[in-house]
Amino acid sequence: MTLDYLLVEDAPPAAIITLNRPDQLNALSTGLMTELTDELERQAARPEVRAIVLKGAGRAFSAGHDLREMQDRTLEEERDIFAVCNKLMATVQSVPVPVIAAPHGIATAAGCQLVATCDLAIASDDCRFATSGVRYGLFCSTPGVAVARNVTRKHAMEMLLTGRFVDAATAERWGLINRAVPLAQLDTEVSALVNELAQLSRYALRIGKEGFYQQIEATQAEAYRQMAETISCNAVAPDGKEGIAAFVEKRKPVWRES
Repeated sequence: MTLDYLLVEDAPPAAIITLNRPDQLNALSTGLMTELTDELERQAARPEVRAIVLKGAGRAFSAGHDLREMQDRTLEEERDIFAVCNKLMATVQSVPVPVIAAPHGIATAAGCQLVATCDLAIASDDCRFATSGVRYGLFCSTPGVAVARNVTRKHAMEMLLTGRFVDAATAERWGLINRAVPLAQLDTEVSALVNELAQLSRYALRIGKEGFYQQIEATQAEAYRQMAETISCNAVAPDGKEGIAAFVEKRKPVWRES
């Protein structure tokens, strides 16, 4: 399959997808976003893929939307661009395997949004993050949705209102990423995380990820109701039964759905 904007590496138990517009700092054109949405779904459907890693080619993870593509568009055309972006972000969180961002360089605007949307993120310690649109008269409204669901309200507003860069150590402290590591160690750290996830029940990760995003927007009472149903179904599923039995019998579980 020929891809115009992505590089895909089959690295079991992971699929590594690299944004490949290095001359444009991997700007998220509609073509790239559409291709990435489709590729996320295709890779997640492969049983041997236990996690998907997102990287950027060249000097950056992603500088965000392709502003050249947005220039001199009608209102309907602008709406179409952001509908494509919304679908991509929803797909990151709906595919049944963990999606891990591994940014380096910069991740700005919609690039920062993509990092914030991923289930997990390990960044190089030289990576910088920003929702910089306000500096160009274009408030990062859609990136703010994802950023505000990762960091505190005040930290989100600081990023959105100033457009200032945040270094990787600050991003880790604020909760935008899981951790920052030296660039030379980034691939090793991400690989170790993928291998850890691959030892777990694929079913448990799938049902857990789905449930997490369902409950996070609910009231506490509704979230408990939803998650009680989820964990009840989990407990009677083959992998749930196997996990309980393995714990009681003090042995390593053998997953059915793996």
